[in-house]
Amino acid sequence: MTHSFPTGFWWGSASSAPQTEGNTLGGGKSATVWDHWFAEQPNRFHQNVGPQDTSTFYQHWREDIALLKRVGHNSFRTSISWARLIPEGRGAVNPEAVAFYNQVIDEMLAQGITPFINLFHFDMPMVMQQIGGWENREVADAYAEYAETCFRLFGDRVKHWFTFNEPVVPVEGGYLYDFHYPNVVDFKRAATVAYHTMIAHAQAVQRYRQLDQGGDIGIILNLTPSYPRSENPADVKAANIADLMFNRSFLDPALLGKYPEELVDLLKSHHQLPECRSGDRELLAQGVVSLLGINYYQPRRIKCRDSLVNPDSPFMPEWFFENYEMPGRKMNPHRGWEIYEKGIYDILTNLRTEYGNPRCFISENGMGVENEQRFIENGQVQDDYRIEFVREHLQWVHKAIQEGSQCLGYHMWTFIDNWSWCNAYKNRYGFIQLDLTTQTRSVKKSGEWFAQVSRANGF
Repeated sequence: MTHSFPTGFWWGSASSAPQTEGNTLGGGKSATVWDHWFAEQPNRFHQNVGPQDTSTFYQHWREDIALLKRVGHNSFRTSISWARLIPEGRGAVNPEAVAFYNQVIDEMLAQGITPFINLFHFDMPMVMQQIGGWENREVADAYAEYAETCFRLFGDRVKHWFTFNEPVVPVEGGYLYDFHYPNVVDFKRAATVAYHTMIAHAQAVQRYRQLDQGGDIGIILNLTPSYPRSENPADVKAANIADLMFNRSFLDPALLGKYPEELVDLLKSHHQLPECRSGDRELLAQGVVSLLGINYYQPRRIKCRDSLVNPDSPFMPEWFFENYEMPGRKMNPHRGWEIYEKGIYDILTNLRTEYGNPRCFISENGMGVENEQRFIENGQVQDDYRIEFVREHLQWVHKAIQEGSQCLGYHMWTFIDNWSWCNAYKNRYGFIQLDLTTQTRSVKKSGEWFAQVSRANGF
């Protein structure tokens, strides 16, 4: 075996409540922003498929957890739905939700699968969005109460908690680039949303530590390395600003407990800083995590702008850089994303050299492919492209570990073909194929391969 991994390495996958549970307005759950947006504008969703049509984990959790075991998982991340657990956003806890999550956690443990539980995966309860969502500091306080409720209910068994998954995405999608509700394009509001998210995060971390439950509390960030087109100072500066805005705006507070001065100065000079309160600096310093999840799919290629900014256009990150399509890059032809395996190594190396080598793991990495039915032979999806994708990323993870990186695991996105935000089921990512009409689950070739890798702890 050329690549063997450290003893106790976490092998598994990741998913989320809004993308798998289904039963989206049943079982006592209230509407999230997704339920609301789909009711208002179903045409914004691929083939008009909304959040009610997810992979029915709410009904099939027992057989799905058996499948996790079958494909070699020793750990698995999912999320708790705030709108399911506390339908009014604050106050009364929904007993049906408590029973459901208890069953899921207990069954995972019974099957020898360590639960990794995330508290927020883009699924703001509509009752909270109606009072401003993350623009309103009260929502951060409500979130901290929700987080503490989860710790008290499930923290005796769950020892790996995460406050947020990819917190930059609701900022980009909801407040900059119009691909998530509430479809606002306003940088200052986006900055406020980002800031209040980290205030909420720090409050949750603080509450977890006060309860002294002896587990890890972390955050999951999609760290996308920004590579400059060239060594020209203008390109290098552009890539640095992209890195500040999309990576370090969350990474620095999560690992260092403070924001990069350079970012603060940049936003201040353009009058885009969110409102801060006294005591915030001390609060953010308490939000340093004990475990970092890293989601990596593709690199960010950056060049300096070739044209002047229209001064009447909305202030945007792209005032400072442009995206660059590198000639000869390797592509996932099915999804239109660049494949750059070394990026995962560059992230781990940067964390080791610049951030004191935190305990971390790859919390998502995956390959979405459209119309996988064309690869079915003898009833099984022959997804050799996915096996190759995972293997080549794991080789770079292995190299980073050899060099001293504290990377403790690898979770694939995702376990079962699931519903994806506005894309519904257009691109499939799972180890398990889902037949939408019958809800039948079948293991793809990659699932069998992953089980072998996990059991051998290497390949």
